Amino acid sequence: MFYRDERLALFIDGSNLYAAGKALGFDIDYKLLRQEFMRRGKLLRAFYYTALLEGEDYSPIRPLVDWLNYNGFTIVTKPAKEFTDSQGRRKIKGNMDIELAVDAMELAPRVDHIVLFSGDGDFRPLVEALQRAGVRVSVVSTIRSQPPMIADELRRQADNFIELDELRDSIGRPPRDEIRAVAE
Repeated sequence: MFYRDERLALFIDGSNLYAAGKALGFDIDYKLLRQEFMRRGKLLRAFYYTALLEGEDYSPIRPLVDWLNYNGFTIVTKPAKEFTDSQGRRKIKGNMDIELAVDAMELAPRVDHIVLFSGDGDFRPLVEALQRAGVRVSVVSTIRSQPPMIADELRRQADNFIELDELRDSIGRPPRDEIRAVAE
């Protein structure tokens, strides 16, 4: 799957990876994630994409974003948009697909292998374009949740599918409530 001398870049769809980890019952330890892929090849960049809710006194994702920024990740954010749907429910939208796709295409001439942490089927054309540019693409998501968190067309397009659950021992940590229970 990986060659030790190949140049790697990680592209993490933050909300998608968070949802996949939560569906599998574990949190991602991003320090371990970065180390895991540094072992697999020459890691050039690790990008993390997320929308941030502006105007709130406290954003629950802000500490993670700050930590990632200080620990070797390139953070790409934009303000999330808040709206009310037709049933009167408050919704938050912050799609980062275009930003991720543009960055991946710009970096493609400088890497051999891109690892995409997302199961979003909207990325299938991106994966196909990267492959046409000579870049191998691995996709990390899960089929072990109900429903599966990866679109079938994305999984089929990728050169390699990595089941997130199989990375649990090398990049996971128990959810916060389990940590609290052990500490008590």
